[in-house]
Amino acid sequence: MPVFDVAIVGARCAGSPLATLLAQRGHSVCVLDKAQFPSETPSTHIIQPRGASSLERIGALDAVLAAGAATIESFTMVNDDVRIEDDFDRALFPRPGLCVRRVTLDSALVDAAVAAGADVRTGVKVTGLIRAGGRVTGVETDHGPVHARLVVGADGRQSRVAKAVDAQEYSTTPMGRLPVWGYFEGVEDREGRIRIARIGENGYLASPTDSGLYMVCIALSGGRTADREEAFESGIAGWPELADLLSGAKRTGPLRVMARWHGYFRQPAGPGWVLVGDAGHFKDFTPGQGIADALCQAEKLAVMLPADLADEPAVDAATQRWWAWRDRDAYAMHWFATDLGAPGPSTPVITEVLRDISADPQARRTLMRVLNHEAPPKSLLTPRRLAVATGRALRRPRRRAAVGAEIATAVRNEIRRARFVQRFATLVRP
Repeated sequence: MPVFDVAIVGARCAGSPLATLLAQRGHSVCVLDKAQFPSETPSTHIIQPRGASSLERIGALDAVLAAGAATIESFTMVNDDVRIEDDFDRALFPRPGLCVRRVTLDSALVDAAVAAGADVRTGVKVTGLIRAGGRVTGVETDHGPVHARLVVGADGRQSRVAKAVDAQEYSTTPMGRLPVWGYFEGVEDREGRIRIARIGENGYLASPTDSGLYMVCIALSGGRTADREEAFESGIAGWPELADLLSGAKRTGPLRVMARWHGYFRQPAGPGWVLVGDAGHFKDFTPGQGIADALCQAEKLAVMLPADLADEPAVDAATQRWWAWRDRDAYAMHWFATDLGAPGPSTPVITEVLRDISADPQARRTLMRVLNHEAPPKSLLTPRRLAVATGRALRRPRRRAAVGAEIATAVRNEIRRARFVQRFATLVRP
C-alpha cells in the first residue's frame, strides 16, 4: 500500500499552497477535500500585499490575476468624522493587495497544486484518522484509507482533523460583529481602492473584486440581525459615501453570512500531525488578514519541515518549532484584530489616535504596514501616541466618562490576556 510523504486535508488557501510547495521540493503529496471546485466558503476576500508576494513565491500569482483578481493600490479608512487616505507605496509594498472571491481564488490554487505534481482528490470526505504507535499515520476517507508520514489539517474552522486529535483551544475570544456581504454589478468605481469604515455601530469593507463585481461587507453589531436584508440595506444608507458609490448598481445573488464564529488558537502540532490556516488559528475578520496568514503559514511550514519526512523525530521537532513561530507571529495581531472588530461605536481614545494618524504621513505608512501584518501593533499604538490621544479625548467634557470606561476595559483586557499567556505558555515548546 503506498505511503505519501504528506496527506493534506483541505484544498483551499492553506492546503493547496502547502501542497504546491512540498511537491516542488520533491515530496509526494495527497490533498483531500470534500468539495468540488469551484466552491464557495465564508471568508474575507482581501489578500494583503504580503499575501500577494507569497502567491508570487509559490508561483500562483499570475494564475490568480488571470482569474480576474482585482488589484488594490490605495485605501480609505473612515472612523466617524476621521478620514485616512493613502496609496500603497511600491517602495514599501512590491506587490499590490488583491480582492478576489474564494470561489475564484481556491480554484486557481487547486490548479497550481495539481500542476506542481500533487495528487489532489476532490469530492472525497475524510471520516477519521489512522493511528499507529501513538502517532497519526494517515486518514480514513469515504473512498478508502490514505497513509502518510505527516497529516496536515488545513480544513478550516470546523476542522475534522483538529477534532480528531482533540486540539486544545486557547486565547479564545467571543464572536464580535456578524459579517454580511453581497456583490454588486454596475459599480463604476474600479480604481483599485479598498474602503474600510466604522460608522456608528457598524463596520464596513468595500472593494472591487473579480468578474467585474463590487464586494460590500457590513459587519453588524449584535441585536441587528433579525432581518439581514433590512440590516444590510440600512447599513448601506448609514454610510452616505457608500450609498452614493452604489447608486445605480444592482446587487446580484443572495447575501452571504459568516455566523457562529469565535477567535482562538488551537494546539497545532503533535505526533504525525499539524494544523495550518483557520484549522489552527482564527481571529476577528476586521483587518482582513486571514488569507495572507494562511499563505505565509504554509510557506513557513514547508521551509521548516526536514527533507526526509520518514525521520519522525525530526518531523515532530520541526512542527513544534513551527508552532512556536506561529504563536509569536500571530499573538499580538490576534488581540489587535479583536479590539479593532469589537462591537459598538468607536471609542474616544482610538478615535483620537486615528485623528493623529490621519495627519501624519509616516504614521499612515506604519498603519498600512500593521494591516499588512509586517509591523507589530505597538509600533503604531505607542505609549506617547496613546497618552496624547487620551489627553485630547479628556478635553471633551461629554466624553470623559467614556474615556474612563475605555481605559478600564483596556486594563482588564491586558490582565486577562497576560493570564492566557501564562496559562498556555507550557503548551508551546521552543
